[in-house]
Amino acid sequence: MRINKGAFVCGLLLVLLICSVNALAEVKPGAFTITPFIGGYTFEGDEGIDNDSTYGLGAGYDLDSNWGIEMVGNYVKTELDPNTGDIDVGLLRLDSLYHFMPTEKLVPYIGVGIGAIKFDPDNGDDDTDFLANYGAGIKYFLNETVALRTDIRHIVSFDNTYNNLMYTFGLAFQFGGEKKKEAIPHADSDNDGVYDDHDKCPLTPAGVSVNSKGCPLDSDKDGVFDYLDKCPNTPKGAPVDKVGCPLDSDQDGVFDYLDKCPDSPKGAKVEANGCTVDVDSDADGVSDGSDKCPRTPKGAKVDARGCWVIQGVQFDTGKWDIKPEFFPVLNEIFIVLEKTSELKVNIEGHTDSLGAPALNQTLSENRAKAIMEYLINKGIDAERLSAKGFGPSNPISTNDTIEGRALNRRVELKPIR
Repeated sequence: MRINKGAFVCGLLLVLLICSVNALAEVKPGAFTITPFIGGYTFEGDEGIDNDSTYGLGAGYDLDSNWGIEMVGNYVKTELDPNTGDIDVGLLRLDSLYHFMPTEKLVPYIGVGIGAIKFDPDNGDDDTDFLANYGAGIKYFLNETVALRTDIRHIVSFDNTYNNLMYTFGLAFQFGGEKKKEAIPHADSDNDGVYDDHDKCPLTPAGVSVNSKGCPLDSDKDGVFDYLDKCPNTPKGAPVDKVGCPLDSDQDGVFDYLDKCPDSPKGAKVEANGCTVDVDSDADGVSDGSDKCPRTPKGAKVDARGCWVIQGVQFDTGKWDIKPEFFPVLNEIFIVLEKTSELKVNIEGHTDSLGAPALNQTLSENRAKAIMEYLINKGIDAERLSAKGFGPSNPISTNDTIEGRALNRRVELKPIR
């Protein structure tokens, strides 16, 4: 092989530059590249061509930071072996390149491509073969537009299946492409000490203490930020209102999370646990905290709920006639109504769930009307009385037992205030 002194000197200079220059550039997506190069070309032994120097030019385009394409042409002027004349060899390739570490100053890459190789001897006919190639190389950036480049390729021509080797040194010039994005200074729009790109609550009012995500603190974990919380030490899990204070649903002065009786009647006196003091405002024998029918008139007989129920009056099955033996019970009711002449009542009939619903509804209506007529006949003004049947729709006990069904078959008197 004849050694080309120019190629040797240039290669040596490239090595020295690689060792001495500090580069600050990178592969730029969208950049065009021009690479003039020189090097050596080695032909397979039985091909009958002397090894010699080569030179050429590559023109490429970087699709992104890693991938690029390149059209490369190079020329070798050498001799046939043994000394039978000169031969010109030209190659044209289309290669694909993949760059490793594209943002560093030293960028290794691999390449693969296809093309054609033309043999043009002084004595004889020329010949063009299809070729494929693969190899690797290194780019070392001196600045953002210039890089030192070295490359080695295995070239296979297919007509006669020859294997050649080419190694080159050159300068790669890079034009255009995406510019490096300049670092954007951190911004903190709400001045809470957390930069906007990490701030989950970017509109925090000035002076409010925040957590690492930029959101206002909620020390008692009640869902209301501390700077809005009027009750900052609410126990964990206690329901709160919009200002962070525990709820008091029955407005008895005892917060719900402490209230053992959360449905105390409005205005009832309660103890520290929220349950009513043992007070019986209507003197019916049922304390206010348990009374489901408060303000029952004096003298009215009530059940365990505190509701005015006509007790002891029974009807025959499917009938609503009042038997004489039950008149004394109704007369007691008459006396109560007579003493409270301003009181109006609604007489409500109820049944258990046995039997057809429609029949039970009719029975409850007729039995309520029968009692209303009895009281009117005794002298109570008809305008003070009304009657309504509910059938089995409002039970006060279970319908699965004899005792429960007996409680559900009732007539109640509901004062109308």
